[in-house]
Amino acid sequence: MGHEPGPGPVSRPATAPPLLIACALGIEQFALRSGDRGGAPGPVTVVRTGMGPAHARRTVARVLGEERWADAAVIASGFCAGLAPGMHPGDLIVAEETRGPDGTTPCVGTELLVKALVRAVPGRTVHTGPLSGSDHVVRGPERAALRATGAIAVDMESAATLRTAREAGRLGSGPDARPVAAVRVVVDAPEHELVRIGTVRGGISAFRVLRAVLPAFFEWHRSLLLPRR
Repeated sequence: MGHEPGPGPVSRPATAPPLLIACALGIEQFALRSGDRGGAPGPVTVVRTGMGPAHARRTVARVLGEERWADAAVIASGFCAGLAPGMHPGDLIVAEETRGPDGTTPCVGTELLVKALVRAVPGRTVHTGPLSGSDHVVRGPERAALRATGAIAVDMESAATLRTAREAGRLGSGPDARPVAAVRVVVDAPEHELVRIGTVRGGISAFRVLRAVLPAFFEWHRSLLLPRR
C-alpha cells in the first residue's frame, strides 16, 4: 500500500501592508479623514506633516520608524499648483515620478490610480506626468520655468515624502521596495491663481475633490496584494 502524503503547508491569506497617507495642511487632513473610509484592505492613517520638505521628511521618517507602520505603502496627497495652461481647480494630478533636489522617485501604479480616480470622481480631469518639488510657493515665471522641464504640477512635500519613504526602514530600493505614489488636487493654475485656500470657488472645489479620492487610494492599496511586474 502506498504512503499517503501528509498535508501540505498551510496557506495563509495575503494581507495588504498598512497605508500611510501624508499631507501638509490641516484642511487637507480634514478632507482626507472625512471621506469614505470603507473598503480599506488594511490599517490606514492620514498624517499631517506640516508645510515644506523639511517637515515632510521629519514626520514621514518618524512615522515609518514606528513598528506598526514600518512596512507601510505611502501616498503623498493634498493640494498643488498646476503648471500647464488649461488646468482648472479640482483637476487631479497623478505623478509618474516626483522630482526634488535629492533626485527622482518613480511612483507605483500610476495607471491603476488614474482609472480608479476616474471612477471615484467622475467628470474631473486627471493629468499624469512628473510632479516637481519646491521649498517655497511657486508663482509666475518660476512656474513657467518648471513647466519647461516637463513637470505638470508643483508642491512642497510630495518629493520629500516619497524619497524619505523609499529610504526609510527595512524596505530597500530593489524590486521589493516600498510602494509609493503621489496624488494631488490642483488648487490653482496659470489662469486661476488664488491667494487663500477655501476663500474662493476654486479652493472649495479642490477640497470637495480631495474628500472624494479615498476609494481610489484603497483600490491602489488592494492592488498591492497582486504580484508586481
